[in-house]
Amino acid sequence: MKKELIDQLSSVIVNGHVRMNEPMSAHTTFKTGGVADVFVEPSGIEELKETLKLLQGESFYLIGNGSNLLVSDDGLRGVALHLAAGFGDITVKENTLICGAAATLSQIARTALDNALSGFEFAAGIPGSLGGAIVMNAGAYDGEMKQVVKRVKLMNYAGEIVEKDAEEMQFSYRHSILKEQQWIVLEAVIALEAGDKRKIKEKMDELAQKRREKQPLEYPSAGSTFKRPKGYFAAKLIEDAGLKGFRIGGAQVSSKHAGFVINEHNATSADIYALIKEIQRRVEENAGVAIETEVICLGKF
Repeated sequence: MKKELIDQLSSVIVNGHVRMNEPMSAHTTFKTGGVADVFVEPSGIEELKETLKLLQGESFYLIGNGSNLLVSDDGLRGVALHLAAGFGDITVKENTLICGAAATLSQIARTALDNALSGFEFAAGIPGSLGGAIVMNAGAYDGEMKQVVKRVKLMNYAGEIVEKDAEEMQFSYRHSILKEQQWIVLEAVIALEAGDKRKIKEKMDELAQKRREKQPLEYPSAGSTFKRPKGYFAAKLIEDAGLKGFRIGGAQVSSKHAGFVINEHNATSADIYALIKEIQRRVEENAGVAIETEVICLGKF
């Protein structure tokens, strides 16, 4: 990467950060991945606009909380762009929350609880940021973002800002319009309902207990590794293929929940990738079903 570009980025990022050779293992929940040439964290709208202007024609990767990413052991060539904490504000306005893209779903759920607002309990244990959750219409326990997102503020790569309502976002299972179009989530309006704080807390506690009992939360992972195939459950297909507990290197199919690939012991991204591919091969061979990943692979594999 040209030193001139790095100097220019450093000059426009005043309140955020520009770091060289940043280990991506620190920015993914798998805790794997090589270094990004440059890691840029703009702290506000203007810094983001200026950053995008400088990156016109350059290769860059937009990174959220890293909870559904597998980054190559070779790292990322070019720029990893991550919205800093300045994009994480949460404002309460009657029965809505106006949330910045960098706010985590757990922070939003806690704010909803504190203000006796119901409807976001399902997302309390999802480890992602709001921006990433909107991109993939994240969900759990019969809830998903499309049920609560009322409006989204976006910036395209030319620095132009637009707002789209929920219908325009084209939400469907693990999908939004942002899978096809180059827009960056800036903030979203989350519409909830007035509720009973005690009942909201009980629901959050109940779902947290279910997660602890059924999911391998003690190991680094990206949550559910595979999308649910129509008419099937990925975990059952994997278990039926005899893969529960199966491992390659330090990566393992969780013996607690077969839908999770975990970094059981010092796994590399190559270990995890090879295991994912072997799971897909064996499930298709055993059941004739192709399973797709929720996890997004970045870099060279």
